[in-house]
Amino acid sequence: MSKADGAKALKHFTEGFNEANRQLNPQLNPSFEGGALLAIDQAGIKAAHAVRPQGNPGFRALEFTDARFTVPQQKGWPKYFIANAASNRKNAAGRFTRWFLVFSRDGIDEKWRAVYLATFPGNKAPELKTDRNGYAEAVPAGAGSGLAVAPGELSRSYADYLNTGKGAVFAPGRETDGWRARRAKDANRPGVRIMWDDTAANYPPVSLRTKGGGALVFFSTVYHQQKTVFAGATITVSGALKGLLEGPPKKTNRMGFTTVSGQTVTVPPKSAGGKVAVLNRIEAKTSVRPL
Repeated sequence: MSKADGAKALKHFTEGFNEANRQLNPQLNPSFEGGALLAIDQAGIKAAHAVRPQGNPGFRALEFTDARFTVPQQKGWPKYFIANAASNRKNAAGRFTRWFLVFSRDGIDEKWRAVYLATFPGNKAPELKTDRNGYAEAVPAGAGSGLAVAPGELSRSYADYLNTGKGAVFAPGRETDGWRARRAKDANRPGVRIMWDDTAANYPPVSLRTKGGGALVFFSTVYHQQKTVFAGATITVSGALKGLLEGPPKKTNRMGFTTVSGQTVTVPPKSAGGKVAVLNRIEAKTSVRPL
């Protein structure tokens, strides 16, 4: 693909994103998104539609400038590339963010769709390895990756770590031991018990070689939450979550929630002996079930 093709794909995503958020119509999302990002964003649109069925005509349009494209040489399908562009969206510190969007497609006749999204502290992504023609290097998902953890195993490894705390391949941080600590704190509050179960996702990872022999990897996981309150009490589903409710609403003291998350990590080469660092994580509840 060419940079012109990348620009067209980014334009298609931007137009679709803005239209879906103006109409709050989740049926539009599959035309410009796929994989984990589709699950996350479509759930958000469903939830918003439940609160504002008339749509959101005042939605501030997403805009990009200074777009750059990283293209790996790949054999077979699917193929992917990364678009890195300055957005008109600010982070919690009030700074404009660069969006790193992974686009993928499964065949020559398909449109490119965004499957992962990440932002990085200071808008600085890990430096990718490129050849003399400017092409990046795609990393195999399996044992041939040469990484401390193969990209195809990251989803299961991360889910297992969050469930048990064992298998210290992940570096300490907000989305590893910090995330486990926050969940443990919420698990046994007075009158409320929350149980968690993390599982691997079926969405394929995307991995590019970084300078130094490691890799930048995008992957996803799913976690399930069961919330139980004391007998006789009722869990109230908030207005935003009503759009994700499966089945008719009913009074119950037990509720199940499913959440899809997308992680962006750096993985060191196997020979370096380092740990996987989680740089970015986004998530959204995708279903709510009375139990």
